[in-house]
Amino acid sequence: MTQERAFDPARALRLAERTLEIEAQALRDLMARQGEHFAHAVLAMLRCRGRVVVMGMGKSGHVGRKIAATLASTGTPAFFVHPAEASHGDLGMLTTDDVVLAISNSGESEELAALLPALLRLGVVLVAMTGKAGSTLARHAHWLLSCAVEQEACPLNLAPTASTTAQMALGDALAVALLDARGFREEDFARSHPGGSLGRRLLMHVRDLMRSGEAVPRVALDAGFDALLRQMTGKGLGFAAVVDGDERPVGIFTDGDLRRLIERGAELRGLDAQQVMHREPRTVRADALAVNAVEVMERHRVTSVLVVDGEGRLVGALNSNDLMRAKVI
Repeated sequence: MTQERAFDPARALRLAERTLEIEAQALRDLMARQGEHFAHAVLAMLRCRGRVVVMGMGKSGHVGRKIAATLASTGTPAFFVHPAEASHGDLGMLTTDDVVLAISNSGESEELAALLPALLRLGVVLVAMTGKAGSTLARHAHWLLSCAVEQEACPLNLAPTASTTAQMALGDALAVALLDARGFREEDFARSHPGGSLGRRLLMHVRDLMRSGEAVPRVALDAGFDALLRQMTGKGLGFAAVVDGDERPVGIFTDGDLRRLIERGAELRGLDAQQVMHREPRTVRADALAVNAVEVMERHRVTSVLVVDGEGRLVGALNSNDLMRAKVI
């Protein structure tokens, strides 16, 4: 039975510093342990026609799930299979075209060892990530990735701490090497993260968010001030576009323009759209990314832009509220 000691803040801080230093040193040592086997493992995964199947028990299994998720999100199809479940039917998820990344610090995990004959018969490429070069897992692997550490950060040198940090970092190294070899780009990352902020910024287009059709306030050049005001207030966007005979926007009239006219004491009823509009309105193409509309608004310090097609005709309108609702900004 454990005996709880009085809490000592200074001792806790010293242990935290020691833990971080041990794990940092483990990562520095990890770099020197990688060689041609790492490059061969990356090449096997790069050429893999199936999936990278990650396996591991206990804490190594938790790390393996994260590695599989990182690989999958950076362009390398991957999934995690629990070794114990694999022995009871989940091995059927593997094909001869797969690469197996088996993680075990000791290299002697019973559940993994029991799978080795079946994996070899299946003909998959086996990559072992282990801290013991002479272990059962290492001897059966095609390629060996050493995740050996001098000591665990645990004061008892028992709980997996530095070793799991090394495994996680080595998995990240694999993922980075693979995404670079694949020419993986921001756009590719966005496609696998459509619900994230980067996905929204790189996948969402202006046409997906803009107001269109009758929702766009517009008037002709010779429209009277009354018609201009009705369009601006009735559509609820705080502005109205002024278009020529070809439906190309030549001006815009906003709430701010109206306030300035009132402050000057202008006789509004006798004015038409051409007289009060602000020329050269800010526009974006409908096929542009929504983030480009944000850049236009920020650069010109406006809260709305008009949307045009490839011929420069007005097809929509977009304001900052539309972009905020879509979480583009």
